[in-house]
Amino acid sequence: MDRRWHGWGTDAGLLVLTFLPALLSQPYVDASGPAWASLTAYEAVGVVVLLLRRRLPATAFVVGFGALLAALVWSAGEGAKLSPLVFLPPAVLLYSLGHHGASWRRTVSAVLGVAVLGVAGLWLNRMTTDSSDFRGGLDVLAALAPMPLAWVMGFAARTRQALLAAAEQRAADARRAQALEAAQAAQRERARIAGEMHDVVAHSLTLLVVHAETLRARGGELPDWARAQVDGLAAAGRQSSGELRDLLRMLRDPSDAVPLRPTPDLAELDTLLDGHRALGGRVELMMDLAPEAVPGAVQLAGYRVVQEALVNARRHAPGAPVRVTVASVAGRLRCEVVNGPAARRGAADAGIGLGLVSMDDRVGALGGDLTAGPTGDGGFRVVATMPLECAGG
Repeated sequence: MDRRWHGWGTDAGLLVLTFLPALLSQPYVDASGPAWASLTAYEAVGVVVLLLRRRLPATAFVVGFGALLAALVWSAGEGAKLSPLVFLPPAVLLYSLGHHGASWRRTVSAVLGVAVLGVAGLWLNRMTTDSSDFRGGLDVLAALAPMPLAWVMGFAARTRQALLAAAEQRAADARRAQALEAAQAAQRERARIAGEMHDVVAHSLTLLVVHAETLRARGGELPDWARAQVDGLAAAGRQSSGELRDLLRMLRDPSDAVPLRPTPDLAELDTLLDGHRALGGRVELMMDLAPEAVPGAVQLAGYRVVQEALVNARRHAPGAPVRVTVASVAGRLRCEVVNGPAARRGAADAGIGLGLVSMDDRVGALGGDLTAGPTGDGGFRVVATMPLECAGG
């Protein structure tokens, strides 16, 4: 819509600048009735052909030039003169022929047709006018001499426009090629990482699960506390193996992003906390919302925050009580995990130090905030808040 109004505005301004000067100057040249009648008829035809200059540039130029010749010959036969500014419309039409005339055959045909019309008009002018004052002479030649320059300017503008379009197309092709190369490089890197994870992590995790299941098979020979630990270890190993398979599959083929296993959500927090208790931890949950009312992406992020916070509590504060609070506050999901001081010495050098970074990235991707830090009594608090209304689920 804006482009169409811009085109109409350009046409209106061009009509005013092209035809109004001749109307304003005509009283100073010849104010007779035949002069005004000839000028009015010529400009009426000129308005129509000027509006068609983009769609039919060759036809508009021939018709416009023919109308000019007819007006000049008729007014000369009636003993009237037209303003020299009547040559402005043919100059505009010739510019349009150079700018919009894509066919050389039509352009040459239009120029030859105008030449024939010019010769015929000159002959008619000689035949219908006796006075030398109304016969075309050097004044007409002086007005027509600069006309080819208008065509050259139009052709130059069209050439420049074509060069700019070609440059933009090359730039777009280069951007697409660069994006494709980057995507291919990223895919190769994902495949390499997936191979390394499969060879190292998956193998070690499989051995861990096998050993845990072996211990479970001989559970009768273990004390009660050991059986509970082994059960939790086996369950965590099986869950991690399934999630690792999904991760490796998505790394190898990002388009295959549907996990083989159901995506964990807030409804599975009780199972997650049971696993923490099976490993000897103490934890309580307070949740005052219905999980199904929370978008899936937010549920997954909240589950991962709680999961990582429990792992950190077991690693750095073993035996400490943990309180998990999940609530909806002012249109945002708030997940808070607070653990007390450690009951015994933790594994200070365990882990690789990326748990909080991963949580922050996951929460930030949903437009949320994550804060983590020690409490006054020697414990640790993790709080994640995420908007519910703007998260894709």
